[in-house]
Amino acid sequence: MIELIAENLAPIMFASLIVFLLLGYPVAFSLAANGLLFFIIGVELAPLSDSINLSWPLLNALPERFWGVMSNDTLLAIPFFTFMGIVLERSGMAEDLLDTIGQLFGPVRGGLAYAVIFVGALLAATTGVVAASVIAMGLISLPIMLRYGYDRRVASGVIAASGTLAQIIPPSLVLIVLADQLGRSVGDMYAGALIPGLVLTGLYMGYILLMSFLKRDSMPALPLEARTLGSGVTSLIVALAVAGGIAYAAHVLLSPTQGENADILGATVGVAFIYMVALIDRAMKINALSRLAQQVIIVLIPPLALIFLVLGTIFLGIATPTEGGAMGAVGALIMAAAKGRLNMEVIRAALASTTRLSAFVLFILIGARVFSLTFYGVNGHLWVEHLLVGLPGGEIGFLIAVNLLVFFLAFFLDFFELAFIIVPLLAPAADKLGIDLIWFGVLLGINMQTSFMHPPFGFALFYLRSVAARVPYLDKVTGKMTQPVTTGQIYWGAVPFVGIQILMVALTILFPQMVMHYKGSGATVDPSTIKIEVPGFGQGGGGLTLPDNGGGLGLPGGLQLPGGSPLDGGQQQPGQQNAPQQNNSAPDLSAPPSFN
Repeated sequence: MIELIAENLAPIMFASLIVFLLLGYPVAFSLAANGLLFFIIGVELAPLSDSINLSWPLLNALPERFWGVMSNDTLLAIPFFTFMGIVLERSGMAEDLLDTIGQLFGPVRGGLAYAVIFVGALLAATTGVVAASVIAMGLISLPIMLRYGYDRRVASGVIAASGTLAQIIPPSLVLIVLADQLGRSVGDMYAGALIPGLVLTGLYMGYILLMSFLKRDSMPALPLEARTLGSGVTSLIVALAVAGGIAYAAHVLLSPTQGENADILGATVGVAFIYMVALIDRAMKINALSRLAQQVIIVLIPPLALIFLVLGTIFLGIATPTEGGAMGAVGALIMAAAKGRLNMEVIRAALASTTRLSAFVLFILIGARVFSLTFYGVNGHLWVEHLLVGLPGGEIGFLIAVNLLVFFLAFFLDFFELAFIIVPLLAPAADKLGIDLIWFGVLLGINMQTSFMHPPFGFALFYLRSVAARVPYLDKVTGKMTQPVTTGQIYWGAVPFVGIQILMVALTILFPQMVMHYKGSGATVDPSTIKIEVPGFGQGGGGLTLPDNGGGLGLPGGLQLPGGSPLDGGQQQPGQQNAPQQNNSAPDLSAPPSFN
């Protein structure tokens, strides 16, 4: 019996960790306690099994492993992006965006739902924090959607799902963690996840479009009296056309000197021009633009500029993700100060939330280091690799099994726990099967996004439940009694969006180029077609001719090639020291030279 336990210590260790987590113990302490407990057991059982490589001196490696975690520069991006997101959320950016985009889409059936998805994508690209996005949109949008007759399940589902876009759209925190665990570049992970994130946003909007036809009464358009900014879409289209023309002209002018960067610089010139026009138009009350066009331009451009400051510099190779996060944090402070909403209370709250999340991540990482030391010592990584690589179906079978496993575990674990516990075990098997790890990481990120939406443990559902009304309340605008949103309605509203996320996983598997574009479109070289030819020596062979000592290149010691052939191309005859012989045969370079 003891021998059987010793031979199967790795699966027993993994199963006990799952039990600890299901019992509700903190993740960091479950990992560390499991690692230390099974280390002691493994040392005692080591003589009974060749698969256990544990001994007491191995504990001396723990301090160095902890130092490796704490000195990891890549993980510095997590507190930077968290701080940026909290400052932006406290500065009222989400409120301004939701109000403005809601007015823009208001005349369309389902316009508020479109606005929530659009703003959710923008907040994802500026904050990267799911909690901030869901809470902000739940506080601002949910009462408005209920006021104008939206179905409660649709309203709650679209808010929760849009908030989770911060999971996959850069600068997502989980993408940073996945890149670190997979040993890949964060910049590549961001580039690979960008298109899937945008496609997922489009699928959400497609679902709202479909529901607006199937259940017309579930998402009515804003009534005329609620459109406080009036009309003016034509003015906005004209303004955008002018900005596009200026951007194209600037691109043409800058191309001779700036090369590939001319398109980005041209777009910057066009956006800056129309933003200045809108500011001047509002300040001087010229009214060349409609109120709607003014508001959209003034509210949208600052967060878009911040997105470019963060992601643009990373994609262009100007800044690392850590440096991009630092610039984003400074940019968020500047935006909050420009709105007059930067004070010590905002900074204190942002620093407290950032410290809490960073400590949470660091403790889980340290616990994971303890667990992995023991798990690798009992050859657990080899057990997992053999288990996954040997699945029927090869690569497709592996992907199906892994995605089902992650989807099931997402019911109970959040994405940090999945990233730190499961991903390090899956990566070696994926690499052995020849799967690109950036693509694999993005695929897992999309799948783990469902962990926020799974009833009954989805964190996005908890965030929305915390801000949604629990009892009937009197609406301040209409003066009518409004019924609350029940927990069941929140859960049922999330189910269609979980299905959309599963569909996105399938699309990523079927169309891997959505992610693989991160490698660029450069020409690939087949190593088998590479041919290296070494030129022969001597004038007759048309190869490289080296003059002798009398010709200006002196090689002391009379260096000769194999077979007695001197470097000047042939045998020297008496009286012909400065006249090299013609020799059409290339020397044998496989033998060592002789020194006479």
